Amino acid sequence: MMRSKEQSFFRSVCALAVPVALQSMLQASFGVADQVMIGQLGGVEVAAVGLAGKFTGIFNVVVSAVGAVAGIMISQYMGQKNTAETRRSLTVNLRVCIILAALFMLAGVTVPERIMGLYINDRTTAETAGRYLAIVSGTFLPAAGVTILSTHLRCMEKASLPLYAGLASAAVNTGLNWMLIFGKLGAPVLGVTGAALATLISQLVYFAVILVMYLKYRERAENDPTGSFAWKQYFSMLLPLLVSEFMWVLGENVYAGIYGHLGTDATAAMTLTNPVQSLAIGALCGLSQAAAILIGKRLGGRDREMAYREAKKLLLYGLAGSLLLSVMIFFVSPWYVRIFKVETGIRELTVRILAAYAAVMPFKVLNMIIGSGILRSGGKTTYVMVIDLMGTWLFGVPLGLLAAFVLHWPIPMVYFTLSMEECIRFAVSLVVFKRRRWMNQLKA
Repeated sequence: MMRSKEQSFFRSVCALAVPVALQSMLQASFGVADQVMIGQLGGVEVAAVGLAGKFTGIFNVVVSAVGAVAGIMISQYMGQKNTAETRRSLTVNLRVCIILAALFMLAGVTVPERIMGLYINDRTTAETAGRYLAIVSGTFLPAAGVTILSTHLRCMEKASLPLYAGLASAAVNTGLNWMLIFGKLGAPVLGVTGAALATLISQLVYFAVILVMYLKYRERAENDPTGSFAWKQYFSMLLPLLVSEFMWVLGENVYAGIYGHLGTDATAAMTLTNPVQSLAIGALCGLSQAAAILIGKRLGGRDREMAYREAKKLLLYGLAGSLLLSVMIFFVSPWYVRIFKVETGIRELTVRILAAYAAVMPFKVLNMIIGSGILRSGGKTTYVMVIDLMGTWLFGVPLGLLAAFVLHWPIPMVYFTLSMEECIRFAVSLVVFKRRRWMNQLKA
């Protein structure tokens, strides 16, 4: 019987984690293809798309926070078998997402050049970025719908459906980029405008496919939820996540600034590691999603002991997978850098940075599972916010500044030193995890 339960749990984890991981890795691969095509247009266009991405990145962070709260609520109420509250959780989070998306879209459509002017002084680049942003802002509303509906489908343990929708969207985006940027198959040559239109159309396709899937598989509530919505509980979960995500993005920008001040070669080497880091984390990010959903359902059903045991199993899965990938990255990196036509010095720096990344990757993965998955599942997101702020701003940023500007170490050592915050963050998270105060059931 025990062996049967172990196998059942492992199958549930795979059913959730594998589609999410595949979707993340495939979208990262398609993103590289898009960057290559846009890279053929010239420096101004590349910079313009990158600058617009900074604004859309802020939107993505905000929507992801709402999506995380939706996942906590929906999984817990499913664990309680409360279909009425499950439906209300979906509705409330969808409305919040739509309102936020509408505000971002309004800003992006009405004053795109002013927004881009905050990032760069060059008028030509700001205008090009503004034209791109004005079109791409149309993706915010469908992206809000995709985020919440995908979360609900994953909580229903139908994670393969968002994967199929994401594949369709990515394929449409890549094909339309090729057609509209370069004027293939009789289409006009639209350059960066074509790239924006391709992004908009593919996002609409994504939403349409997700909506059809949701309408087909949704659970119908037998009755409407009674009583008032617990707004205090809702915002106690949402606001810490918004603060945490925003400060994380800010911290990543500080890290980028540190790397940038170490020289062009250092910046180039760090940039070459991004695809490897994205693919490696993407391969295991599904475990974080699985943890949030499966542990959330256990807590919703008041099965605290099983929730704790399954959480420990998920951490062991993450440790095993990350160690395997770390070894692969360490040995494959010398061959990986040969893909790029860059100077030998940049290649050597890239290999050394990837070696440092391989050393700290297990802690990155474990933090992703325990922070973004397990500790959040009980709804006490303040714990995660405090741990993240402490790790980034009390350790990561000061250590990076010390290594780069006081000790004047090379970038591989700077990266490794500031990444020590991952070890500190995991140690603190483990203490919080073992005390079990995060194990909470949401009120209906």
